[in-house]
Amino acid sequence: MSTDYPRTGDEWSRAELLARIVTESQRHYADYSLFNQAMADSVGLHPTDMQCVALLDMEPGPVSTGDIARLTGLTSGSATRLVDRMVKAGIVERQADPNDRRRSLVALSPEARRRIGAAWDTPGRAFGAVLESYSDSELAVIADYLHRAAEVGRAQAKRLTSGEPG
Repeated sequence: MSTDYPRTGDEWSRAELLARIVTESQRHYADYSLFNQAMADSVGLHPTDMQCVALLDMEPGPVSTGDIARLTGLTSGSATRLVDRMVKAGIVERQADPNDRRRSLVALSPEARRRIGAAWDTPGRAFGAVLESYSDSELAVIADYLHRAAEVGRAQAKRLTSGEPG
C-alpha cells in the first residue's frame, strides 16, 4: 500500500483506509509515548507521573488513591507509592476527605498545575493547529473514534491484566 496520504477518502478502498488507520494508530501511539517521555523529562517527572498528572487534570475534583489506581491501571500499592512520590515532589497535595475522615484525597498542587500547564502551551498550540484544519463534522468523527478506541483500550487492558482469554 502506498503512503501517499494526500489522496482523499474517495480515492482509497475501504481495506486501504482500514490498513492506513491501523498503521497511523500504531505510529501515533509510539510517537505519543516519545512525546510523553520528552514532556515528562522537560518538567522533571517520570512518564507514569506525567500520565497521572494528565488524568488528575481531567478529574473535576480531588480523587482517592484507589481512584488513581483505577485510572492508571496500577495496583493499590503502586498507586500509593506513586502518590507518595508525587507529594514529596510537590506535584500533588493530600487533602482530608470531607465525607470520611479516615481517608485522604489527592489533587494537583496549584504550582504543579501552573508549571505543567505552561510546559503544555507550545505543544497545545501545535496540536490545536492540526485540529483547526478539520470541519466540525470531521472533529465529531475524530472525537467519537478517540472515545470509542479508548473504551476498547481500557477493556482490553483489563482483559489482559486479569488473564482472561482472548
